[in-house]
Amino acid sequence: MKITFLGTGTSQGIPVIGSTHPVCLSSNDKDKRLRVSILVEWEHYTFLVDCGPDFRQQMLRANPERIDAILFTHEHADHTAGLDDIRPFFFKQGDINIYAHQRVLVQLQKRFAYIFTTEEKYPGVPNLIENEIKNDVFNIHGLDILPVEGLHYKLPVFGYRFGNFAYLTDMKTIAETEKQKLKNLDILVLNALREEEHISHFNLAQALAIIEELKPKRAYLTHISNRLGFHDAVQQKLPENVFLAYDELTISI
Repeated sequence: MKITFLGTGTSQGIPVIGSTHPVCLSSNDKDKRLRVSILVEWEHYTFLVDCGPDFRQQMLRANPERIDAILFTHEHADHTAGLDDIRPFFFKQGDINIYAHQRVLVQLQKRFAYIFTTEEKYPGVPNLIENEIKNDVFNIHGLDILPVEGLHYKLPVFGYRFGNFAYLTDMKTIAETEKQKLKNLDILVLNALREEEHISHFNLAQALAIIEELKPKRAYLTHISNRLGFHDAVQQKLPENVFLAYDELTISI
Protein backbone atom coordinates (compact mmCIF):
# COMPACT_ATOMS: atom_id res chain seq x y z
CA MET A 1 0.00 0.00 0.00
CA LYS A 2 1.22 3.48 -0.88
CA ILE A 3 0.01 6.63 0.85
CA THR A 4 0.52 10.09 -0.69
CA PHE A 5 -0.16 13.24 1.31
CA LEU A 6 -2.07 15.41 -1.17
CA GLY A 7 -2.31 18.21 1.38
CA THR A 8 -1.20 18.73 4.97
CA GLY A 9 -2.48 22.23 5.70
CA THR A 10 -5.55 24.06 6.86
CA SER A 11 -7.53 27.11 5.87
CA GLN A 12 -6.04 28.78 8.96
CA GLY A 13 -2.72 28.86 7.11
CA ILE A 14 -3.90 31.43 4.56
CA PRO A 15 -2.29 34.89 4.98
CA VAL A 16 -4.61 37.70 6.01
CA ILE A 17 -4.37 40.93 3.99
CA GLY A 18 -2.21 43.44 5.82
CA SER A 19 -0.49 40.88 8.07
CA THR A 20 2.77 38.98 7.83
CA HIS A 21 2.88 35.17 7.87
CA PRO A 22 6.49 34.21 7.10
CA VAL A 23 5.71 30.48 6.97
CA CYS A 24 3.27 31.06 4.11
CA LEU A 25 6.00 33.05 2.30
CA SER A 26 8.72 30.43 2.90
CA SER A 27 10.91 29.32 -0.01
CA ASN A 28 10.88 25.75 1.39
CA ASP A 29 8.38 23.62 -0.56
CA LYS A 30 7.63 21.69 2.66
CA ASP A 31 6.00 24.86 4.00
CA LYS A 32 3.60 25.07 1.03
CA ARG A 33 0.54 23.25 2.33
CA LEU A 34 -2.75 22.60 0.54
CA ARG A 35 -5.81 21.47 2.49
CA VAL A 36 -5.60 18.00 4.05
CA SER A 37 -6.22 14.87 2.02
CA ILE A 38 -4.47 11.58 1.30
CA LEU A 39 -4.37 9.26 -1.71
CA VAL A 40 -4.35 5.55 -0.88
CA GLU A 41 -3.09 3.17 -3.57
CA TRP A 42 -3.71 -0.50 -2.86
CA GLU A 43 -3.18 -3.21 -5.46
CA HIS A 44 -4.69 -1.57 -8.56
CA TYR A 45 -7.23 0.54 -6.67
CA THR A 46 -7.00 4.21 -5.68
CA PHE A 47 -8.95 5.81 -2.83
CA LEU A 48 -9.15 9.35 -1.50
CA VAL A 49 -9.71 10.41 2.07
CA ASP A 50 -11.45 13.80 1.82
CA CYS A 51 -11.91 16.03 -1.20
CA GLY A 52 -11.30 19.64 -0.23
CA PRO A 53 -11.20 22.90 -2.19
CA ASP A 54 -7.65 22.21 -3.42
CA PHE A 55 -8.69 18.88 -4.99
CA ARG A 56 -8.23 19.97 -8.61
CA GLN A 57 -4.72 21.28 -7.98
CA GLN A 58 -3.85 18.14 -6.02
CA MET A 59 -5.05 15.87 -8.83
CA LEU A 60 -3.09 17.80 -11.46
CA ARG A 61 -0.03 17.38 -9.28
CA ALA A 62 -0.48 13.73 -8.28
CA ASN A 63 -1.96 12.61 -11.64
CA PRO A 64 -3.70 9.37 -10.52
CA GLU A 65 -5.10 7.13 -13.25
CA ARG A 66 -8.49 6.77 -11.54
CA ILE A 67 -10.39 7.32 -8.30
CA ASP A 68 -12.24 4.23 -7.13
CA ALA A 69 -13.70 5.71 -3.94
CA ILE A 70 -13.77 8.80 -1.74
CA LEU A 71 -13.98 8.45 2.04
CA PHE A 72 -15.06 11.51 4.01
CA THR A 73 -13.99 12.25 7.57
CA HIS A 74 -16.68 14.91 8.13
CA GLU A 75 -18.68 17.58 6.32
CA HIS A 76 -16.64 20.75 6.77
CA ALA A 77 -15.88 22.65 3.57
CA ASP A 78 -12.10 22.23 3.76
CA HIS A 79 -12.73 18.46 3.46
CA THR A 80 -15.61 18.39 0.95
CA ALA A 81 -15.69 21.52 -1.21
CA GLY A 82 -13.80 19.98 -4.14
CA LEU A 83 -16.37 17.28 -4.84
CA ASP A 84 -17.61 18.87 -8.07
CA ASP A 85 -14.12 18.54 -9.57
CA ILE A 86 -14.43 14.75 -9.51
CA ARG A 87 -16.28 14.99 -12.84
CA PRO A 88 -13.21 14.43 -15.13
CA PHE A 89 -12.71 11.06 -13.42
CA PHE A 90 -16.42 10.31 -13.86
CA PHE A 91 -16.18 11.12 -17.59
CA LYS A 92 -13.28 8.70 -17.87
CA GLN A 93 -14.38 5.81 -15.67
CA GLY A 94 -18.08 6.15 -14.82
CA ASP A 95 -19.82 6.06 -11.43
CA ILE A 96 -17.72 6.80 -8.35
CA ASN A 97 -18.46 5.51 -4.85
CA ILE A 98 -18.39 7.83 -1.86
CA TYR A 99 -18.38 6.65 1.76
CA ALA A 100 -19.44 8.75 4.72
CA HIS A 101 -21.52 8.91 7.88
CA GLN A 102 -25.22 9.43 7.20
CA ARG A 103 -25.05 12.97 8.59
CA VAL A 104 -22.25 13.83 6.18
CA LEU A 105 -24.15 12.40 3.21
CA VAL A 106 -27.12 14.60 4.07
CA GLN A 107 -24.89 17.68 4.16
CA LEU A 108 -23.35 16.77 0.80
CA GLN A 109 -26.84 16.34 -0.68
CA LYS A 110 -27.70 19.88 0.44
CA ARG A 111 -24.44 21.50 -0.66
CA PHE A 112 -24.31 19.69 -4.01
CA ALA A 113 -28.03 19.25 -4.65
CA TYR A 114 -27.53 19.31 -8.43
CA ILE A 115 -25.31 16.21 -8.15
CA PHE A 116 -27.61 14.21 -5.91
CA THR A 117 -30.97 15.21 -7.40
CA THR A 118 -33.34 12.39 -8.28
CA GLU A 119 -34.73 14.48 -11.13
CA GLU A 120 -33.12 14.92 -14.53
CA LYS A 121 -29.53 16.03 -13.95
CA TYR A 122 -27.73 18.87 -15.63
CA PRO A 123 -25.51 17.43 -18.44
CA GLY A 124 -21.99 16.68 -17.25
CA VAL A 125 -22.84 16.26 -13.57
CA PRO A 126 -20.95 13.29 -12.07
CA ASN A 127 -22.86 10.28 -10.81
CA LEU A 128 -21.85 9.38 -7.27
CA ILE A 129 -22.93 6.22 -5.48
CA GLU A 130 -23.61 6.94 -1.81
CA ASN A 131 -22.47 4.42 0.80
CA GLU A 132 -23.48 5.11 4.38
CA ILE A 133 -20.94 3.93 6.93
CA LYS A 134 -21.22 3.53 10.67
CA ASN A 135 -18.61 3.01 13.32
CA ASP A 136 -17.91 -0.52 12.16
CA VAL A 137 -15.61 -2.25 9.68
CA PHE A 138 -16.52 -1.97 6.02
CA ASN A 139 -14.82 -3.29 2.90
CA ILE A 140 -13.86 -1.66 -0.39
CA HIS A 141 -12.52 -3.94 -3.13
CA GLY A 142 -11.27 -6.48 -0.59
CA LEU A 143 -9.65 -3.95 1.78
CA ASP A 144 -11.07 -3.84 5.32
CA ILE A 145 -11.41 -0.28 6.61
CA LEU A 146 -12.00 0.42 10.29
CA PRO A 147 -13.52 3.80 11.23
CA VAL A 148 -12.11 5.48 14.33
CA GLU A 149 -14.42 8.07 15.85
CA GLY A 150 -13.27 11.24 17.55
CA LEU A 151 -14.72 14.63 18.40
CA HIS A 152 -13.94 17.83 16.51
CA TYR A 153 -15.10 20.02 19.40
CA LYS A 154 -18.62 18.51 19.64
CA LEU A 155 -18.84 17.21 16.07
CA PRO A 156 -18.19 13.46 15.60
CA VAL A 157 -15.63 12.77 12.87
CA PHE A 158 -14.22 9.55 11.44
CA GLY A 159 -10.60 8.64 11.06
CA TYR A 160 -9.74 5.43 9.24
CA ARG A 161 -7.46 2.47 9.82
CA PHE A 162 -6.18 0.50 6.81
CA GLY A 163 -4.21 -2.51 8.06
CA ASN A 164 -1.44 -1.15 10.26
CA PHE A 165 -1.88 2.42 9.03
CA ALA A 166 -4.31 4.94 10.58
CA TYR A 167 -5.26 8.44 9.47
CA LEU A 168 -6.90 10.89 11.89
CA THR A 169 -7.57 14.55 11.26
CA ASP A 170 -9.59 17.38 12.85
CA MET A 171 -9.80 15.63 16.21
CA LYS A 172 -9.69 17.09 19.68
CA THR A 173 -10.68 14.09 21.81
CA ILE A 174 -10.70 10.32 21.30
CA ALA A 175 -12.54 7.98 23.65
CA GLU A 176 -10.60 5.15 25.29
CA THR A 177 -12.70 2.58 23.42
CA GLU A 178 -11.67 4.17 20.11
CA LYS A 179 -8.02 4.29 21.12
CA GLN A 180 -8.11 0.51 21.37
CA LYS A 181 -8.52 0.46 17.58
CA LEU A 182 -5.18 2.26 17.26
CA LYS A 183 -2.93 -0.29 18.93
CA ASN A 184 0.00 -1.98 17.16
CA LEU A 185 0.22 0.52 14.31
CA ASP A 186 3.15 0.80 11.98
CA ILE A 187 2.12 4.36 11.05
CA LEU A 188 -0.23 6.84 12.71
CA VAL A 189 -1.12 10.14 11.03
CA LEU A 190 -2.57 12.69 13.44
CA ASN A 191 -3.60 16.35 13.29
CA ALA A 192 -1.45 18.92 15.11
CA LEU A 193 -2.69 22.42 14.37
CA ARG A 194 -0.31 24.64 16.34
CA GLU A 195 1.43 24.94 19.71
CA GLU A 196 -1.33 27.02 21.33
CA GLU A 197 -4.48 25.41 22.71
CA HIS A 198 -7.39 25.15 20.22
CA ILE A 199 -11.05 24.42 20.86
CA SER A 200 -11.47 21.72 18.21
CA HIS A 201 -8.01 20.43 17.21
CA PHE A 202 -5.11 18.75 18.92
CA ASN A 203 -2.26 21.15 19.48
CA LEU A 204 1.30 19.87 19.17
CA ALA A 205 1.67 18.78 22.81
CA GLN A 206 -1.66 16.92 22.75
CA ALA A 207 -0.81 15.14 19.52
CA LEU A 208 2.57 14.07 20.89
CA ALA A 209 0.89 12.80 24.07
CA ILE A 210 -1.49 10.63 22.01
CA ILE A 211 1.45 9.30 20.01
CA GLU A 212 3.37 8.48 23.19
CA GLU A 213 0.32 6.69 24.58
CA LEU A 214 -0.42 4.64 21.43
CA LYS A 215 3.22 3.97 20.55
CA PRO A 216 3.07 3.50 16.77
CA LYS A 217 6.36 2.66 15.11
CA ARG A 218 6.18 5.98 13.24
CA ALA A 219 3.88 8.96 13.38
CA TYR A 220 3.26 11.85 10.99
CA LEU A 221 1.63 15.17 11.87
CA THR A 222 -0.84 16.81 9.50
CA HIS A 223 -3.53 19.54 9.38
CA ILE A 224 -0.76 22.03 10.15
CA SER A 225 -1.39 25.76 10.37
CA ASN A 226 1.19 28.45 9.71
CA ARG A 227 1.28 29.04 13.47
CA LEU A 228 3.04 25.76 14.11
CA GLY A 229 6.14 27.19 12.44
CA PHE A 230 8.62 26.35 9.69
CA HIS A 231 8.87 22.68 8.73
CA ASP A 232 12.59 22.29 9.36
CA ALA A 233 12.50 24.10 12.71
CA VAL A 234 9.53 22.08 13.98
CA GLN A 235 11.04 18.77 12.83
CA GLN A 236 14.12 19.36 14.96
CA LYS A 237 11.94 19.49 18.08
CA LEU A 238 10.07 16.24 17.44
CA PRO A 239 10.84 12.77 18.85
CA GLU A 240 12.89 10.59 16.52
CA ASN A 241 9.89 8.51 15.38
CA VAL A 242 7.62 11.54 14.74
CA PHE A 243 7.70 13.48 11.49
CA LEU A 244 6.04 16.60 10.19
CA ALA A 245 4.21 15.52 7.05
CA TYR A 246 4.40 17.67 3.91
CA ASP A 247 2.56 17.84 0.60
CA GLU A 248 3.55 15.10 -1.90
CA LEU A 249 5.24 13.00 0.79
CA THR A 250 4.77 9.33 -0.12
CA ILE A 251 5.13 6.44 2.31
CA SER A 252 4.80 2.71 1.69
CA ILE A 253 3.48 0.19 4.20
